[in-house]
Parts: sequence; structure tokens; C-alpha cells
Amino acid sequence: MRRPTAGPVLILAAATLWGTTGTAASFAPDDASALSIGAATMGVGGLLTLALAGRSAFGVLRGGPAVLRRALFGALGVVVYPLAFYTAMAWAGVAVGTVVSLGCAPVFAALLERVLDGTRLTRSWLAATGSAAFGCALLVLSGHGSAAGGGRVTGGVALGVLASAGYAAYAYSGARLIRCGHSSRAVMGALFGLGATVLLPLFAVTGGALLGEPRGLAVAAYLAVIPMWLAYVLFGTGLARVRASAATTLSLFEPVVAAALGVAVVGERLTGAAWAGVGLVVLGLLVLMARRPGVRSPVGGIHQGR
Repeated sequence: MRRPTAGPVLILAAATLWGTTGTAASFAPDDASALSIGAATMGVGGLLTLALAGRSAFGVLRGGPAVLRRALFGALGVVVYPLAFYTAMAWAGVAVGTVVSLGCAPVFAALLERVLDGTRLTRSWLAATGSAAFGCALLVLSGHGSAAGGGRVTGGVALGVLASAGYAAYAYSGARLIRCGHSSRAVMGALFGLGATVLLPLFAVTGGALLGEPRGLAVAAYLAVIPMWLAYVLFGTGLARVRASAATTLSLFEPVVAAALGVAVVGERLTGAAWAGVGLVVLGLLVLMARRPGVRSPVGGIHQGR
């Protein structure tokens, strides 16, 4: 029998790996652009995901006009997300860039589900997301010690919001395609394979500095294989068990990991208020995963009728 917590645990495992991306990217050569890092991560990683899916990914794309439109919408999110995300971290710092990029994603995912599916969110989901979102706000507003952005924090925050919209788009599209009967492996292969057709040519144009040093090659390889390919295998499997809005809320564990690594490894500084924000994100995740006896958890996509 399928365990109700399996999906959330897989999403949290993926989020933990994603949380290492900003710290890993900080070891790239100084002249490697954020665009090249983002394109390498999800371009090369997308090819690996497509290879894992094999022919099943092409089966998704042959599912008819409606399925193809949904896949293209998700692939657009795949392209937008890494380019905006890595630039947001470069401009606003690892902790702030990650928090904004993931913190706004549940809002966009809920909006997509509400507008396109008519989904009604439960009060427990709203409470969990509210706690996590307030924690993210504390992290952003409390400041940080990174000077990497060169005073472009506002632009980094704006790009973080754009990245969150891209993330929500492919999470929503992936969840809908999986619920149409396609396997999570096939769906992730189709979305990231399509995204790779745009990201790889961009990487070919911008990736010279990243590929010119062994350190850059190591960073690109790590980002493509671990927080991209492996994490999205976990994410796709978990997405088959939870709603997109719940998945994006669970993914708020990523900025917790990113903030901790940003402080411990990169040397960023977070205030007491920022750490309080981290605590609120964790509290929101615990509320989201909690199940009361006799009540199906909203994480599983079953409305409680309240």
C-alpha cells in the first residue's frame, strides 16, 4: 500500500539537493555568467532526464494537441526558471535569491490551479503556505551580508519572482500530465528535453568561461547531475503523489538549506529575524505534512470540505 508521506518525503529530498545549487555555483570561475550556469544545469541535466525517460518521453509529446500545449507551457517554465534563478542568486545573494525564487512559487501554483482547474485550497494548506511565505518575507527583509550582487538586490528579487513563476509553471504542467496517465519519468523527460533544446544552444554561446577551467567543469557537472538530474527524478516521483501547489510549498525547504549553506560555506550573514524566518518555513512544512486521524491530507490532493 502506498504510504501517504512518500510523496512529501521525495519532494523534501529533492529540495535538499536543490538547496546546494547556490553554494556550488559560488565556486564557479569569476567570469562565468549566471546565464551559462543556469543553461548548463538544466540543459545538460535535461538531456540526462530525457535519456532516462527514453521513448516514453516522446510518447507524452504524441498525446495530442492539448497534451502538447501543456508540455510546451511546462517547457517554457523549464527555460525561464534556471536563467532567472541563477541570476537572482548572483545579484541578491544565495539566501535571498533562493528564498524569493521558491517563496513565491506556491502563490503562482495556487493561482494556476484555481484559474485553470477550479481547485479550492484547504485552510490547513493556506495556513502552512502563509507560515512559510511569512518566513520567506522575514528572510528577504532582514538583509544579508553578500556583496556579490553589486547593489542589484532589487533586480535580483524581481528575477527571483520571475523564476518562481517558471517553477510553478512546470510543476503545474508536470502534475497535470502525470494525472493524464503518463509516468513521472516520461513527463519529466518530455518537459526537460524540450527545455534543453533552448538551453543547450544558449550554453554553447555563453559557456566558454565555465568550461575553460577544471573548476568550472566540476561545478557544471555537479549541478547537472546532482541537484538537477537526480533531484528531478525524486521530484517527478513525488509529484505523482501530491498536488502542484503542495509540491511547491514543500519545496520551500530549499531556501532553508540554501540559507544554512550560504552562511556556513559562502560567508553570507543572516540576522536573528532571518533565522526566525527559517523557523517559520520549517513550521509551514510540518503543518503541510501533518495528517489528523480520519482526514486525508491536502498534500495528497484530497479536499477536506471545510
